[in-house]
Amino acid sequence: MSAATAEPATRADLFSLFEKLAIDYQTVEHRPVFTVDEGRDLKAGMPGGHSKNLFLKDKKGSLYLAVAWCDTTVDLVGLGKALGAKGRLSFGKSELMSDTLGVIPGAVTPFALINETAQEIRDVVLDRALLQFDQVWFHPLENNATTGLRAEYLLKFIRHCGFEPRLIDLCAPLAADA
Repeated sequence: MSAATAEPATRADLFSLFEKLAIDYQTVEHRPVFTVDEGRDLKAGMPGGHSKNLFLKDKKGSLYLAVAWCDTTVDLVGLGKALGAKGRLSFGKSELMSDTLGVIPGAVTPFALINETAQEIRDVVLDRALLQFDQVWFHPLENNATTGLRAEYLLKFIRHCGFEPRLIDLCAPLAADA
């Protein structure tokens, strides 16, 4: 199936896969939120690590998904160097993001890796700061809900989708222990 004809997964598809993989999760419905700051009030009732998800590309067109803790200041220059990116990393255009991840701006999530078209992603990077939380939260392919699961289940899901996530301190990606 070509990227142009692949239908993006739905929330029901995602939850069906979770059940198949024996991944426990919970979902909270809410108003659509497009930024971390817009949803801060909602997060008070969802203890755990909340994320910001960055769809990035380098000068040669390689694509990356960086999944950071919502309060991490991501060092994009250092991240690009740590990943061996060609030139500086920049944010991918919304059309490219939708074509690759099957989600709209404001709904970027590691759960979009379920989509066949996401195989275009070169690297999936997880912020070590986010993985310190027992429960981590992401949009379930739509930005009008948030789904929480254990950090170990996030890793299981990403690996099932064919990616070996790179665990990096996104605030200091070139640190010796990164």
